[in-house]
Formats: sequence, C-alpha cells, structure tokens
Amino acid sequence: MLKNTLKTTVLLAALGGLLIAVGYLLGGSAGATIGLLIGLVLVGGSYWFSDKLALKAAAARVVTEQEAPELYRMVAGLAQRADLPMPVVAISPALQPNAFATGRNPNHAVVCCTQGILQALPRDELEGVLAHELMHVKHRDILIGSIAAAIAMGISYAAQIAMFSALFGGGDRNREGGFLGPLLVIILAPLAAGLLKLAISRSREFDADRGGAELLGNGEPLARALERIEVAAKQTPMQVSPAQAYAWIHNPLAEFQRSKNQGQAQMANLFSTHPPTEERVRRLRSMSHR
Repeated sequence: MLKNTLKTTVLLAALGGLLIAVGYLLGGSAGATIGLLIGLVLVGGSYWFSDKLALKAAAARVVTEQEAPELYRMVAGLAQRADLPMPVVAISPALQPNAFATGRNPNHAVVCCTQGILQALPRDELEGVLAHELMHVKHRDILIGSIAAAIAMGISYAAQIAMFSALFGGGDRNREGGFLGPLLVIILAPLAAGLLKLAISRSREFDADRGGAELLGNGEPLARALERIEVAAKQTPMQVSPAQAYAWIHNPLAEFQRSKNQGQAQMANLFSTHPPTEERVRRLRSMSHR
C-alpha cells in the first residue's frame, strides 16, 4: 500500500508537468495554462469519479441484494472474511466472462461482474474471481489504476488532437514550436502506454491471485476460473478502451492482440498489463499443492 501511495504521488506530479509541457508545445503560455486546467480536471475526475467512469465504460448498473441475492451475499461474505467494508455490487451486460474492481479506496469500492461470468462459472470458481477482485481493493490497486488510466487516456487524446491539428490546421510554421509541437505529441501514445505499464505492474495480478487463494484457503477454484475465462474470452471478444483494460481480471482485448487488423493489434499489445494466464494458473496450483 505504501508503494502504491508513492506511485500515486509520482503519477500526479508527472501528469501536471507533462500536460503543462504538452500545452506549451501546442499553444505557448496559453496552452500551458489549459494543460494545467486539464490536468486538474483529470486528476479530480479520476479520484472522485473513478467508479462511475468505470461502470459507465462497462455499461454496468449497480444492483441491490434483492436484485442479485446470490452474488450480493457472496461478495458480502468474502468482504467480511477479508476485513473489508461491503463494496457496491454491479453487473455489466457484456457476455464475455470477466470482472473488475474500481473505486478510490476500500470505503468507496465497486466490484463488477459481467453477465457472461455469472452464467459461465460455477459458484466456487466465481468465489475465486471475487476474492481476487477484493484483494485489489485491499491492496489499493484500484486507485493507482484509475489515475494511471486517466493519464494514459489524457495523453492519447492529446496525441489525437495534435495529429488532426497537424493534418488540418493549415501548417502554420510561425506559431510557437512550429510543427515540432504536434510531432512530439503524436508520439506520446506509446509513452502513455508505457506510463500505464510502469504504474500498473504485472505483479499486481499475481499478488491479487495469491491473496484471493489465501482468503479461500485454496488456489484451485481461481485457477480453474482463469482457464475457463481464457477459453470463453476467445469465443466472445469484448471491445473496451485499451486504457481501461488493466482493470479486468482477464485482458478483455486478448483476442484483439491476435487480430489481423494491425492497428487494432498494436494498440491492444501496447496497453497490455496482464501476465500470461498459464503462468498465473501455474502459480495458483503450486500454492494449492504446497
């Protein structure tokens, strides 16, 4: 948790400096001021509204105990065992088996399951997935992920704006920075992805897997769930924002990484933050054997 707090501080400082620099390259002093204002909006939005933004992106809705009694009671029981406050429970209509957790802290957390995962997994495997997501809440991965994703999306949008500006802006060479500003910003999408990967280490998935297995006393249900999700995800692709893909227990863009569409595949690979499913399953089963 201390490491994640430090990462959050560094990310926020980097965001402010980077957006001010990008704004200056695109519009001089006025652009720098706009960059600072955008940074404040991004940081505030990613902190206070990360749960609402994530649920909207997944087209998910919050459910009550009366609407989804079995899921609600399962989450409540696991949260109690993990010594966590009861999170908000939500369901996404997506048919791909998947799940994620979001929110700014354990007191404002959301656990979301897709309709596909509720239909595809037996109870013990679904418990394994929910235990994994609650470990992300306990480790406070959800805040660092939300802020990193907001930064990545902000830089990517700036790159797209700069690209269109360079293509359709008339090519005014006399403005501050000339063509240099847009050219520099256009190459920032890979930087955004790299920043996201640095902030969201692949080890966070291994840590959540291990914590979930320890909470249940057995890693086998989660191992089987990951195997089942891996197969089903290939049959039911789910297209989400690449910068939001980090949050799901299984990379929803995995199928797009193998796409024949080169641009689509490059973007999916660029933002990939999930370790291989085979390695996650191997580690879980070695825990169970021990």
